[in-house]
Amino acid sequence: MKHMNTHPRTILHVDMDAFFAAVEQLDHPEYRGKPVVVGADPMGGHGRGVVSTASYEARRFGIRSAMPISTAYRACPGAIFVQPRGKRYGEVSRQIMEIFESFSPLVEPISIDEAFLDCTGAEGIFGGPKDLGRKIKERIRNQTGLTASIGIASNKSIAKIASDLKKPDGLVICPPGAERDFIAPLPISRLWGAGPKTVKHLESIGFRTIGDIANAPCDTMEKIHGAWGVHLWQLANGLDDRPVDPTWERKSISEERTFMTDTDDRAEIDRAFLEIADELSRRMRRERLRGRTLTLKIRLEGFITHTRSATLTLGVNDMASLRDTAYALYGRFDRRGKKVRLLGIGLSNLEPDEPREVQLELFPTPDDGGSATEKVRTIERLMDSLRDDLGARVSRASLIKGRKQHGQ
Repeated sequence: MKHMNTHPRTILHVDMDAFFAAVEQLDHPEYRGKPVVVGADPMGGHGRGVVSTASYEARRFGIRSAMPISTAYRACPGAIFVQPRGKRYGEVSRQIMEIFESFSPLVEPISIDEAFLDCTGAEGIFGGPKDLGRKIKERIRNQTGLTASIGIASNKSIAKIASDLKKPDGLVICPPGAERDFIAPLPISRLWGAGPKTVKHLESIGFRTIGDIANAPCDTMEKIHGAWGVHLWQLANGLDDRPVDPTWERKSISEERTFMTDTDDRAEIDRAFLEIADELSRRMRRERLRGRTLTLKIRLEGFITHTRSATLTLGVNDMASLRDTAYALYGRFDRRGKKVRLLGIGLSNLEPDEPREVQLELFPTPDDGGSATEKVRTIERLMDSLRDDLGARVSRASLIKGRKQHGQ
């Protein structure tokens, strides 16, 4: 795993600062300098969604990603609560990725708002690491109005840790050869790949800092966590030879809804499946993707979460296929009398969305779903085009009918 090249690499991890919230503040000047909370919440802070992103002003009140919206509202009732705008965030993300590609052909996006860049050998063009980092930050600010935090090091793991040390608008550089000492004093939660359960377990047996892991014998870490323990030991010692991979592809895509109150109402659940499948199918077509493995996520009252999956014969991205397959999985799930708090649909085994004439066979029998014929695909694309032009005024008749039935 140790990098053997005598010429250290120049690896950057660029992470946009509070991305969703920052875009909202960019588009709405009246939000600037105020606490902004982005989350799936139609009730302005009183709903049951979760926080996607909080502005730094909101974070001063203790608001964090994945926090229930209701908790965020109690922490800061005066915050501005907005629903996510995926299309807009995607537009800005593409603009940012194009900026990265102007500095290096080796760009590996790892989410909508962060990426690794391998700029090894670019010193003659952009200057040393500090000049390089400043130029990237300046171009992002000039072209988008947003700020980014950048970590620069000889490998991906150290660069990612460095980018998070002086947020927002930070630039942190770890000189080659100083990797182990650079991260040694940091808490083990900073170690890339150490999840909450791993951190809790290591702390329970006396580990506190990354240096504690680095100083432990490698075979001790292997006894504790097997091969993953060896991996963490290597990272703690500053060793990471993973290349920046520009062929990175999204592995999955998902959409979910949290009900305002736990429910077992059939009509409300049916409507949720339709809404989720409708939005997810649109996102997939926008990204020109289809998926073969569909995973249904069900969270019951009491926060008990279950998943069920099915693999289809061919990839899908039309609303009916997603809805019908998910609903078939739901119909086979025993809730044991408990009400539903959240539903989600995810697609993996992704593939490019290319024209085809094959009729789809859906899981698990022909009666459990429809087929995405070319006629259906044409209708879906037409709806996408109309929504792009007219926005929320365009909707499926079944969803409009559902709103009327629910008094909306």
